[in-house]
Order: sequence, then C-alpha cells, then structure tokens
Amino acid sequence: MNKFIGVDYYDTSGLLSEEEILVRDTVREFVSDEVIPVIERYCRESTFPMEIIPKLAELGLFGTSLPQKYGCAEMNSVVYGLVCQELERGDSGIRSFVSVQSSLVMYPIYTFGSEAQRQKWLPGLAKGEKIGCFGLTEPDFGSNPGGMITRAEKVDGGYVLNGAKMWITNGTIADVAVVWAKLDGKVAGFLVEKGFKGFAAPEMKGKHSLKASVTSELTFDNVFIPEENRLPEGNGLKSPLMCLNQARYGIAWGVVGSMMACYDSALNYSKSRIQFGKPIAAFQMTQEKLVYMLTEITKAQLLNLQLGRLKDSGKLRFQQVSMAKRNNCEKALEIARMSREVLGANGILDEYPVMRHAANLESVKTYEGTHEMHTLILGEDVTGIPAFE
Repeated sequence: MNKFIGVDYYDTSGLLSEEEILVRDTVREFVSDEVIPVIERYCRESTFPMEIIPKLAELGLFGTSLPQKYGCAEMNSVVYGLVCQELERGDSGIRSFVSVQSSLVMYPIYTFGSEAQRQKWLPGLAKGEKIGCFGLTEPDFGSNPGGMITRAEKVDGGYVLNGAKMWITNGTIADVAVVWAKLDGKVAGFLVEKGFKGFAAPEMKGKHSLKASVTSELTFDNVFIPEENRLPEGNGLKSPLMCLNQARYGIAWGVVGSMMACYDSALNYSKSRIQFGKPIAAFQMTQEKLVYMLTEITKAQLLNLQLGRLKDSGKLRFQQVSMAKRNNCEKALEIARMSREVLGANGILDEYPVMRHAANLESVKTYEGTHEMHTLILGEDVTGIPAFE
C-alpha cells in the first residue's frame, strides 16, 4: 500500500502552524498503521475495534481543546478539526467515537457540570478508561428535539427518569450517558451511570451504515438520578444544541477525510486500470470526475480552516457551522459515489474503501442535523424568516 501523503492542492498546510501539522501527521500515520489494516474486518463483523481506544487516548485525542488540568491536551479548534479529518479517512465510526467522547460528553461535563463532576469524569474520559455517550434524539423526535417526551421528576435526594433515546453512538459500551430530559417543562441535563437500576442500553443491529460503530437505544424505567448527577448549568434546549454545534464542527472536518480517501483510491486506480489500451485516467470523462473531486475537497478544506480560525477567535456563529456541515457532507457523499463509478464493479469490493465510506456518509449526512435542517437554519439567517413552523 502506498503511503498516504494527503490531498492539498492549494497548499493549505502553509496556513497551519508547526504544532497543527505535527498533530495532523501523527494522527495520519496512526490511521495508516492502526486503523486501515483492520477496519474492513471490523466493518464486516459489525463490531468496534475496542483495542484502539487506549491508543487514541495515548495520542491525546479525547477532549483535545479542554484544559490540561483534566488530563486533556488544551489545543486549538483547528487541531481538533484536523484530528477528525484524519480519523475519518480511516472510518466514520472511529471519528464518531472520538466526536462523541470529546464534543458530546466531555464538552457538556466541562461546560455545564460542577467542578466535582469535572474531576470525577474528565480525567478518566481523557485516558479512555471511561466511555461516554449523549442522549438527546428519541424514537419520535430527531430534527425536533424540543418535542422530547423523556421526563425527569424531582424526588427526595434526586430525580426519577423515564423515557427512551435512540441512535446513540457508544451507548452500549458507555460508562456514563449525558441525557437530556424535560424537568417541569424545561430541558435539563443528567449524568446517567452504567449500572443505575432501570437503565438499559441495548445495541441496535442490522445497520448497513456505520457498521464499525456501536449504535444503541437508551431506556429509562424509573431510574433514580442522585442530585449530584444533574448538570447544574445544563438548563434549556440551548445547552444540548451547543453540544451539537461542537459535534457538527468536527463532522465538517471529518468528512474531508472520507473525501480524501475516496479521491486517492479513485486516482490511483484510474492510473493502473487499463482499458482500450491505456489507463482510464487518460480518458476525458475520468479526468473530469477527478478534477471535480479535487476541487470540492479544496473548497471544503478552505471552508474548514476559516471556520476553525473563527472558532478560535471567538467569532464563530452556529449558522457558519451549519454551512460547513451541510456542504461538506453533501460533497463527501457525492465524491464517494463518483469514486465508485471510477472503480467500476471493483468499487463495491472491500478491497477498496470507497463503498464503505459511501455507506457511512449516508448516516453522517443525516446525523447531527439533516441537510434539510441546516438549509433551514441558513435560510432563516439570511432572510430573518424561520421556516420550521
């Protein structure tokens, strides 16, 4: 297998710091050595490669932007984006694991939790000794999370939780779930620990997408939550939506990794596949596909880099994240399908990563806000008129 050197037609590396390049290249090498050689087998078996969790932690890839006093790397947002990009070149399921651990578990505990909760959970999550999940989506409420029916009721010493959550990455293997429920009509956050009586997290089977990822249902049957497990600052729907914005940012970067993997596979294949006496790369229609893919990758890279700089400068608006998530996921799926066309029938074989990425991207385009919902977020921003109701 040829060493992957990246796709960087506009020399975006020249816009990165030495630290950012070092992290990117370190994760790139890790993916080439540890993920790509085994990921097709795990996908085939519909299991997650648990043995890589300590290795991800050793590289400092959990909660990269959080303070060092909790065992985190305290790096900038561009670094986190580059980490997501390189991990998703391996597989969307690997990036999803890191995204959930970092953006949807560690971030809310740090942002909305008490200092005692931070000290209890963040160091273990950073070391990969503890695994977390995030419970917002419900069987009947996805794009409209405010309609959730999961309820918490105040009782002596804590709360009683009832309801269910759906499509929860890491749910079955998680030690703690950040769960959002209605308390007296308002959204509140709770830390639900593995082993709490009445709490179950069965794994969802039969997926054709994100097969190397654990996807679960969470059920709560009169689960008692101690008072100290409520997130004291996690009040209102704005809180979980802030978490989703962190995750969407990582997704916008991550899918560029899928784009690069598919483009690289199509480019190399087209140079070696001989038809009519010459490589198919010599045909105009193939070249048009390759140029289109390269152009969209380059545009996405520039979009992401500016997004990261805005985030690090404190100027980022959530609508800008929606634009990147919406555009990059759509183009990534388009590139995966186009790459499969270049590979012809060979494109459906797991000898090549293209079909796996295409299947994964069907999920990635949908989760953390569908293409349509991000369109409406942007539409409201530019017109001032909400179209949700």
